[in-house]
Amino acid sequence: MSTSTAPVPSLASRVAWHRPLLWLAGAMAVLTVVSLIGLAVDPRVVTGASLWAKPLKFSLSVLIYSLTLSWLLGMLRRWRRSAWAIGTVVSVFLAVEMVIIVGVASTGGTSHFNVSTPFHAALWSVMAVSIVIVWAAGIPVAVLLFRADLGDRARSAAIRAGLIIALVGMGLAFLMTGPQGDQITNYRGIIGAHTIGVPDGGPGLPLLGWSTVAGDLRIPHFVGMHALQLLPLLALLLELAARRIPALRPAGARLGLVWVGVALYVGVLALLTGQALSGQSIVRPDAVVASIGGALAVAAAVAAAVVLSRANRAPGPRLATGN
Repeated sequence: MSTSTAPVPSLASRVAWHRPLLWLAGAMAVLTVVSLIGLAVDPRVVTGASLWAKPLKFSLSVLIYSLTLSWLLGMLRRWRRSAWAIGTVVSVFLAVEMVIIVGVASTGGTSHFNVSTPFHAALWSVMAVSIVIVWAAGIPVAVLLFRADLGDRARSAAIRAGLIIALVGMGLAFLMTGPQGDQITNYRGIIGAHTIGVPDGGPGLPLLGWSTVAGDLRIPHFVGMHALQLLPLLALLLELAARRIPALRPAGARLGLVWVGVALYVGVLALLTGQALSGQSIVRPDAVVASIGGALAVAAAVAAAVVLSRANRAPGPRLATGN
């Protein structure tokens, strides 16, 4: 078996961060602090939760997404002008969405699904168009990343798969925009909902607000979006662990484990989406959902064991440990 080693560049090496997205991240960090203060001092409630809960959740989400996209675009050595333009478009329309969310929340109203007046309907339309543009901008980013040399194979697979799954997760938000229940026959100015089976605003998990009594499409939406962070994080953790665990040093082992992680992530996302659409709460899975979840975990464990066994029997490059 080959004992050759190959150094793997750091995840942060040679990155020219996209500045407009970094500025947006900085603004979202400030808004996060403001929202936390609002949660503590402002007693107003919208659809069963503090009116500052939505600005807080969205500011954190935009903060994480803008930092991640800034890093990804900064990794590109070619097509930099195109990447800069895409990132700037994303930062502008995410900022537009956040201005509307915070502006409407400050008046004690709700921004999402609100078509109660022509003004609110116009705001909701602007938000919808903005998020479609942000979603669509992810497609050329995916194309550029698939054509770029990202170095380590496991890391490249994690980044590319994470972006594709994130686009799917973002797209799941469109399932929330159609009429739910009796919203047409019993029109009250709201078209669309997060929950399936009950109106929004019922019992939910602390801060997250995910329904504890019905299906909630925010859950697969959230899980899908954050594949963009979690799968590259998996690759990073494998690289770090390889310095102490010899079984992880073969490049094929880390690549195989990343693909196992990707398959598990897709399976969990599909399961959560089906569970939400069936009207079933995340905290009350039935026997079918629990069985499928258990089967996914077992299959991933078996696949990981097979990957490690095969990779450590095969010759190939290994991660340099610096020892």
